[in-house]
Amino acid sequence: MHLPVNHRFRPQYRFLAGLSGAYLLTFGIVGAARTAGEPFFSRADIHALGLKTNPAFSWLSIVVGAIVLAGALLGRNIDHFINLWGGVVFMLAGLIMLLVMQTAENKLNFEIATCVVSFLIGTVLMIAGLYGKTGSAAAAEAEEVLRHSSRPGDKLSTARPPRAVTRG
Repeated sequence: MHLPVNHRFRPQYRFLAGLSGAYLLTFGIVGAARTAGEPFFSRADIHALGLKTNPAFSWLSIVVGAIVLAGALLGRNIDHFINLWGGVVFMLAGLIMLLVMQTAENKLNFEIATCVVSFLIGTVLMIAGLYGKTGSAAAAEAEEVLRHSSRPGDKLSTARPPRAVTRG
């Protein structure tokens, strides 16, 4: 699998991941303030930044937002792993909550808009993770050689193997 090293748009992807983390942190803080005094897994109609929330979802957003934001600020390939796996988690969470939305298992008080935002944040984090890897110039060159490899027999090769010459 090819994951580019030192991609030229890495700073922009890292910024978008940091923006996603800041949104999650802000959403969690506003949600925690608005849901103060409610039961932890409340299903009340309380909104923060346009999304339905409860104390459990608000505190979870604070923790995850702080982790994503810290990863974006620290860099050094920490953000690469946090964003890549965070993107997968957000995609799965959006899908699972979409499945249980109309049941009693909707403990985080999700609605369609919340699932859409979860998919969007998951996409941003996953892209930032895929293109956020840093390394030495030698590692970047080795990855580029692998990417443009045209050796016969490679799974993704564009070169054709030599033809056998038959004499007849």
